[in-house]
Amino acid sequence: MDERMARMCLAAVVEPGHPAVAEAVGSYGAAQVWASLVDAGARMPLAERARRLDPDDLAARTRAAGLRFLVPGDDDWPPGLADLAGCEPVNQLSGEPVGLWVAGGGSLGALCASSVAMVGSRASTAYGDTVASDLAAELSEDGRCVVSGGAYGIDAAAHRGCLAGRTPTVAVLAAGLDEPYPGGHRPLFARVAEKGVLVSELAPGEHPTRVRFLARNRLIAALTPGTVLVEAAARSGARNTVTWANELGRVVMAVPGPITSATSVTPHRLIREAEAVLVASASDVLELLSPLGRANPRRPGERRPTDDLDADELRLFEAVPGRGSLPAGELALRAGLALPRCLAVLDQLAERGFLAQNLIGEWQLPPRRSA
Repeated sequence: MDERMARMCLAAVVEPGHPAVAEAVGSYGAAQVWASLVDAGARMPLAERARRLDPDDLAARTRAAGLRFLVPGDDDWPPGLADLAGCEPVNQLSGEPVGLWVAGGGSLGALCASSVAMVGSRASTAYGDTVASDLAAELSEDGRCVVSGGAYGIDAAAHRGCLAGRTPTVAVLAAGLDEPYPGGHRPLFARVAEKGVLVSELAPGEHPTRVRFLARNRLIAALTPGTVLVEAAARSGARNTVTWANELGRVVMAVPGPITSATSVTPHRLIREAEAVLVASASDVLELLSPLGRANPRRPGERRPTDDLDADELRLFEAVPGRGSLPAGELALRAGLALPRCLAVLDQLAERGFLAQNLIGEWQLPPRRSA
């Protein structure tokens, strides 16, 4: 049996994040480890499962589901996953995956080379969904792929936000990709796969478990140079992803929320205890992920177009969302201006090219000009 097929068979019978198997594969190669597992006696619980596996059937199911199987060394294999080999276990899980099943039209390695992970609560609030979606859309417009776990809540908002931009998204799942979980996200996963990638350590036909979600979290953290946490209660699976990101030496960021919200507990604690850096915008994230923590720094003395705005103009300009639009009345409330004054300032900003009014009469940032 060749190395790739042996890795596929091991991935099908060994639970993800099994540190002993990952270490053995790194030392002896997958073919030798698989042969030893098949020949092992009853003392090895995995041996019977290995002997029952039909490699040809596994390969056929992979092809039938339209999946590819990646292994370390492939052009599409993300190099960041190698960091898991030397990482201390979390929840007794560790190790670089022996292989990955992937689906979709994107290149996993290329997308992850310029990416950001975004995770958070499944029971997200409207605030959290809006923040995650807007952040992801702005990062996507800047060319960053957003990686998340495909779950309800913040994960879904992050994927949808990224899809609204110009860069594909990556969803790392804790089940076989022939029946991606959760089932309610099938339309979302179909959109992700058009230009992005669906990823799983689990063979076709496998279902999610708690341990598999925890193992999945280490991949999300390892695939990207930084992780953003948007909403997480005191006991949240997203906290596990942050733990992995810290263990791997990745940049960890957290978005603050209302102090009255239970989903603000973990982000606020991480910020307070210096386990995460506070971010409130896409520019904050990009600055932290850029070399030396600087993203497009201005030269000394360089002026920005907004430097010439007066106080009312600047407040109103900053009240306009980065994506979408708002009516004048809502902008007046956000900027703390009387409506007549707000309307006058909006006209001034439109004349100078800072804002534009759309077909339904709401105000937004003008479309970006093509280079």
